Amino acid sequence: MRFDVVTIFPRMVEAAVADGILGRAIDRGVMEVRVHDLRDFTSDRHRVVDDVPFGGGPGMVLKAEPLFRATEEIERQAGRPSAVILPSPQGRRFVHQEALRLSRLTHIVVLCGRYEGVDERVREHLATEEISIGDYVLSGGELAALVIVDAVARLVPGTVGDAASVRDESFAKGLLDWPHYTRPARFRDMAVPPVLLSGHHAEIEKWRRRQAVRRTFERRPDLLALASLDEQEREILRELLKEQEKGAKHERN
Repeated sequence: MRFDVVTIFPRMVEAAVADGILGRAIDRGVMEVRVHDLRDFTSDRHRVVDDVPFGGGPGMVLKAEPLFRATEEIERQAGRPSAVILPSPQGRRFVHQEALRLSRLTHIVVLCGRYEGVDERVREHLATEEISIGDYVLSGGELAALVIVDAVARLVPGTVGDAASVRDESFAKGLLDWPHYTRPARFRDMAVPPVLLSGHHAEIEKWRRRQAVRRTFERRPDLLALASLDEQEREILRELLKEQEKGAKHERN
């Protein structure tokens, strides 16, 4: 799978993808991440990528021309991309299912905005989709692009060594992850739950499922409406609802 990231701060992106799981996947040839300096696609000697907004107002706007030229050069080198993504607060919310969808594509271009944003013609005629990673404002699209690249890349077969760790992690089934512990078994009078030391794998699995459902129920109940629960997990949820109802009755009395 190939990502092309277009940015005015290429070193910011290059440094982030050089290490960790993503860096190893790139070294093995599972992933390819190309970073392009937007200034290389300008046509003036000062390499200007932005200008004042028509109609006045504060800040600067990224010009359409260099973004179009960058994308066209990427297409000339590597073929038409499967998607051209513009990270934007106006975009579709980026969730696990979106990452899974994108992981099935072969070539994605990400255009990183800056300042007050990008010329609207980029949004209307170049980007194939807009994606928002959350309801807050960043200084630019680079961090959002890296979130998208990392979340998508780890779902590409071969990026993560243990496929089970991807299958079982938070949001894969619509549930938060269960608690994790490692050595020592007791630290400053804080002990690991005995079931995890029992060696009884069926009981450990049952405990983990219950903890995952409980955490989601308590912290992100909104996820449960879309979660793909099996019968055992649905039974755990029913028990938790009964506990909640019993507690509410006790408080009223």
